[in-house]
Amino acid sequence: MNPLKKLFKQTAIYGLATVLPRMLNVLMVPLYTEVMPPGSYGKVIVIFSYFAIFNVFLAYGMETAFFRFYKEADNRKKVVTTSLLSILGSTLFFVLVGILFKSSISEQLLIEYKLMGYVIGILALDALVIIPFALLRAQEKPGRYAIIKILNVSLNLGFNVFFLLLLPKLAQSNSTSFFGSMYKPDFEISYILISNLIASGITLLLMLRVYLRKPYVFDVALWRRMIKYAMPVMIAGIAFTINEVLDKILLERLLPVDIATAEVGKYGACIKLAVFMTLFATAFRMGIEPFFFSHSETKNPQKAYAQITNYFVVLGSVILLAVVVFSDLLKELFVRDEAYWDAMSVVPIILLASFFLGIYHNLSVWYKVTDRTKFGAYISMIGAVLTIIINLALIQYFSYVASAIATLVAYGTMMFLSFYFGRMYYPIPYNFRKIGFYLGLSTFFSIVSFYIFDRNLIVGIILLSIFLGLTYKLEKDNLKRIIANK
Repeated sequence: MNPLKKLFKQTAIYGLATVLPRMLNVLMVPLYTEVMPPGSYGKVIVIFSYFAIFNVFLAYGMETAFFRFYKEADNRKKVVTTSLLSILGSTLFFVLVGILFKSSISEQLLIEYKLMGYVIGILALDALVIIPFALLRAQEKPGRYAIIKILNVSLNLGFNVFFLLLLPKLAQSNSTSFFGSMYKPDFEISYILISNLIASGITLLLMLRVYLRKPYVFDVALWRRMIKYAMPVMIAGIAFTINEVLDKILLERLLPVDIATAEVGKYGACIKLAVFMTLFATAFRMGIEPFFFSHSETKNPQKAYAQITNYFVVLGSVILLAVVVFSDLLKELFVRDEAYWDAMSVVPIILLASFFLGIYHNLSVWYKVTDRTKFGAYISMIGAVLTIIINLALIQYFSYVASAIATLVAYGTMMFLSFYFGRMYYPIPYNFRKIGFYLGLSTFFSIVSFYIFDRNLIVGIILLSIFLGLTYKLEKDNLKRIIANK
C-alpha cells in the first residue's frame, strides 16, 4: 500500500476511535439529566474532572516516551517491558496509597467516602491499559485499537442505560426478584461509577495478553531516559487538563455549599452543547496532523498550511453559528430537565472558546514541524494560569459565567500566542482578511441571535441563511476546484 495512503487510512481509523467514543459519551448527558437533579449531576462532573487530572499524573508522559523510544530502539521488547513495569509499579503504589489514605483523600477532594473505592479502581484500570494501547498504535494495528476503544464506551453506555433506566423499572415490577434485590434507590452516582468500572475492567482483560509477555526486563538506564523525556510532556498535559476541567472543581469549592454542586451540574450539562465544535475540531486535527508532517519537507508547505487553516475557520464559523441558532432545540434533546437550562447563557461563550482552541491546534503546526514543542508546553501553562486566576477572582461574583469567560480568555490567549511566536520562527501566509471576516461575522451573528433577539429561531435562521449564502458566494470557486481535483 502507498505509504501516504496507508497513513491517511490509519489516521481515519484513529480519528473514528477518538470521535465516536466522545459522541457516545454525549448520549449519556440526556440520560443523566433525566434521572438526576443538577446537584447530583454536578457531583458526577466533579468526579470526572478529577479523573482527567489524575489520568495525567498516572500516565506521567510515559505513553509519549514509549512512542519516542520504541520507534528507534534496537530491542523493542525491552522498551515494552520497561514501560509496562513502570506503569504497573506506579499504579500499584497509587492503589496502595489510595486505600491507606482513602478517608483523607475523600475529605480533600470532597468526594463521598463510599465512592472512593470505585474512583481508585477506575483510575488504576485506565492507567494499566495506557502502554497496551500505545503498543497497538506503534505496531500499526488501528483496527483493534478502534474496536476496543469503541467497545469500552459502548459497554459503559449500555451499563448506564441498564442501571439508570431499566433496573428501576424491573425492580418496580417485581420487588422480590433478582433485579429487585439488586436495585438501590438514590444510588445513581454509584451506578455510573460501577458502569465505568466494569467497562474499564473488560478493556483491561482484552489487553491482558500484553502483560503476559516473557521474559520481563526492566532497564534502569532506559527508564531514566524515558522519564527525563516524559516529564515535560506530563507538565504540558497537566496545564492542558487544568484548562479543560479545573473550572468545575473551583466552582464546587468557591460557591456557597448549598448551591455549588447544582451550579456545576447546570454548567456541565449546558456546555456539552459545545461538543459539536469539539468533535469537528478533533476530527479535523486527527486528519490533518499527518499532512502537516508529511508535507513539511515539500516546496512551500506554508501555503498549504495556510489554506488548511482557512478551511477550518470557514467550517468552524458555520458550526458556531448553526449551534447557537438551534441551541434551544438542541437543549431539549441533550439536556432534558428544565432545571439545568439556567446555564444556557454560557453556550455561545464556550462554543467560541472551543473554536479558538481548534484554531490554536491548527496554528500549532509551526512548533511541531520545527521541533520546538516546548513552546506548546509554555503556551498551555500560560492558559492554565489565566484559567486559575480568572476563576479565583470572579467565580464568587459571576458563578459559572466566570468559568466560561476564563475558558474563552485562556484559549483565545493561547491562539494569539501561537500565532505570535509562529510568525517569528515559521512564518505562514494566513489570509487574515478571510479569517477575520468569517470569525467576526459568525461571532457577531451569534451575539445578535442569542443575546439580542433572545434565541428567536426565525431571526436565527435568517442570519444563518445570510451567512451560508455569503460563504457559498465567496467559496464556490474553491469548492469547485477541490471537487475537480478529487
